[in-house]
This record gives sequence, structure tokens and C-alpha cells, in this order.
Amino acid sequence: MLDVNRLRLLRELSHRGTIAAVAQALSFTPSAVSQQLSTLEREAGVALLARTGRRVTLTPAGQNLVEHTESVLEHLARAEAELARVRTGLAGPVRIGSYPSAARTLFPAALTVLARSHPLLEPQITELDPAEVPAALRAGDVDMALVHEYDFVPATSDPGLAGEALFTEPLYLAAPEQGTIADHRDSSWIVSPAGTMCRSSTERACQAAGFSPRVRHEIDDFATALVLAALGQGVTLVPHLAALAPPAGLTLTRQSMSRRTRIAYRAGNSGHPAIAAVTSALREAVPADLG
Repeated sequence: MLDVNRLRLLRELSHRGTIAAVAQALSFTPSAVSQQLSTLEREAGVALLARTGRRVTLTPAGQNLVEHTESVLEHLARAEAELARVRTGLAGPVRIGSYPSAARTLFPAALTVLARSHPLLEPQITELDPAEVPAALRAGDVDMALVHEYDFVPATSDPGLAGEALFTEPLYLAAPEQGTIADHRDSSWIVSPAGTMCRSSTERACQAAGFSPRVRHEIDDFATALVLAALGQGVTLVPHLAALAPPAGLTLTRQSMSRRTRIAYRAGNSGHPAIAAVTSALREAVPADLG
């Protein structure tokens, strides 16, 4: 009989690439991960890993087993959701990942709704960049999370995750006066740090306009980026949620671009009552002009 916890380790190895990364993500030692995977190979009766020096890759049998593991974990999640539905009332923690602008603008109202409708539920919010969400969900660090994608940076699919659309918001160019991205090919730019979807979105939008942005500041907070733009430190692109209260002396020009936010959770968990309750509260908290 194959052990589910060992199957999880194999699945994580297929995503993270190294035993060290799996160990760090799941709070194991590398030797413990190696031992568990070796035991899984003995249970399977075939080689699941190919070792070349310090590198470990999955064999075709290992990759096939990961695909089956996704189905097994989805069925287990559905079973857990069904058990939760027959319990009386919602209680206990539900861990939610959120990007900063949503945490600031949506969750105050959503938490108020949840406190009124499900007082024993304990929502716990963690700020997460959407790029970190798939790994956090697979590792069990969060139960659900908000993710987004931009016109120029579509989200990648993950077989272990599912989700649903929440809202779409426009993007604005924050500059001293009205204009388009193309008008600022010679301007300094305020962008998010490298590796974030927000950074990629700005870079690709500028490239579509025929230039690469001349980066002056790298700021991982839209409110701070807007303050710097108001001080004449550069121009920046911000989504609607981050532009609700812009500083004085700044002009926001709506661009023909958008950011789409989705609720993500582990496959099979769509019917879990706690996730359904948080989803409902978030929908109620979305501003009417974005509904």
C-alpha cells in the first residue's frame, strides 16, 4: 500500500526540483525526505527517482505516479469537505493568503461579514505574493488564497489547484499629467521587485509600447510607489484597488489593461464550507464598480 504522505513528498519534489527545497518547505531534514522517498520506491517496486551525482529527477514511472497522486489528494480533499459539511456550524482556523492591496481594501469588510455570520470561524490572513501561492497551498501553509494575473502576464495552471474568478480591475498610469505608457519612454519608472507578476506586467506593457522602462525605484508596495510618483520620482502602473486614495499632485490615467483576481484553493476543496464562507464574504466585499 502506497503511503499518502510519501506521495506528497514525491509530488513536492516534482514541483520544487530538489530534495533540499522539499525539506525546507515541509520542515523536514533532507535526509528524512530521502529516506521517505526511498521507502516509497520500495513500496512501488519500481525506480521513481534517477540520481546523477547530487541531482535527482523523476523517472517516467515517478512522473506517472505524481499524476495519480494529484487525483488521490483531490479525492481526499473532497472527502474532508464532505465531512466538514455534516458538522454543526463553522469553527476553527481558516488560513488565507492575500496580496497586500486586497488585504488592505477587501478583508476589513470581509472579516466583518464573517464575524457576524460565523463567529466561531477564525480567519487568519498571511500576505503572499501570488507567485508564492501554489507552493503554499500544496504545502498546506494556507487553505485558500487570492491570486491575480495581468493581460501581459497570464497565470500558469497547476494540476493540484482549483479556483474561481473574483473580480477584474483596470490599471492606471500614475504620472504628473494624463498620458499613456508610450508617452513615458524617457521617464524614470517605479516598479515592483524582480520576480513579481506586477514587475513583469509593467515591463511587458512598456515593451509592447516599444521600449524598456528605465527603472529608478523598486518598491513592493503600491501606496509607497504612489507617494514617490507624487514627489516626481518617476511614473508607475497601479491597479484600481491601489488607486482608491491617491496622494495629491498625481494624475491617474486609466489604461487599456486589467488585472484579474481569483480565489485559489487545493483541488477538491471547492465544496468545503469554510472556504465557501470566506468566498462569499469576499464577494460581498468587492467594490460595486468592480463586481
